[in-house]
Amino acid sequence: MRSAAEGCDVAFHCAAALGGWGDPDHFEEVNVRGTQKALAACRDAGVRRFVHVGTEAALMVGQPLVNADESLPLRPDSPVLYCSTKAKAEQAVRDANAEGFETVVVRPRLVWGPGDTTILPSIKAEVEKGRFAWIGGGAHRTSTSHVDNVVEGLVLAAERGAPGGVYFVLDDGPVEFGDFVTRLLATAGVDAPTRTMPAPLARFAAAAGEGLFKLLRRENPPPVTRIAVWLSSLECTLDDSRARKELGYKPVKTVDEGLAELAAG
Repeated sequence: MRSAAEGCDVAFHCAAALGGWGDPDHFEEVNVRGTQKALAACRDAGVRRFVHVGTEAALMVGQPLVNADESLPLRPDSPVLYCSTKAKAEQAVRDANAEGFETVVVRPRLVWGPGDTTILPSIKAEVEKGRFAWIGGGAHRTSTSHVDNVVEGLVLAAERGAPGGVYFVLDDGPVEFGDFVTRLLATAGVDAPTRTMPAPLARFAAAAGEGLFKLLRRENPPPVTRIAVWLSSLECTLDDSRARKELGYKPVKTVDEGLAELAAG
């Protein structure tokens, strides 16, 4: 990484281990130690600015996020490996900010659009297997981030972000989770199911399943995970006014435009 960073003015760190289940050592190695190694390599190579892709998941311990801004504390104590390790990674980025080596964090939410290998493919697979249900009905609100808007935010953070700054980068306003996912599935020619599951039952099943699979040292994920329940049943509305004010950020693509492009193909 150091040799690759030689001669670079700005580095963008986008790599991470994803998912709601896995080996704790793997999550720590990729998300925490991997970020620390990337920081050290870029600093040693003389990179001026390090822009890190963070996530609102670094704030999550199972509670709704309602009109949340960047002042909320990181939660390295989260019971979900992705959330806890991304919190630790972001803290490492913030701690590394110094004169001559500036760090900035950009936090998108629910990144979607062309090239998506996580959100749409995973939901589509669950629907096609008959395993998808709307937890709590799907009527909660959520912020989203089209990939074009994320790229816009990353570039602006590289150019204008305050050293040590943290910025949410979002689409223009929250959407209803169920409506958005239904429209997203439609772009892939998939009809959203109507089956629902009560949120308390889903939370119990996720906690019990994770506990049992951990006890049995199972590598494959349980049928439902806590992070999947959080994503599918909890409001997550975020405030990106800091990015708009300090970076001059505004979305370059609306949700309707992005969905129309996906549908066209």
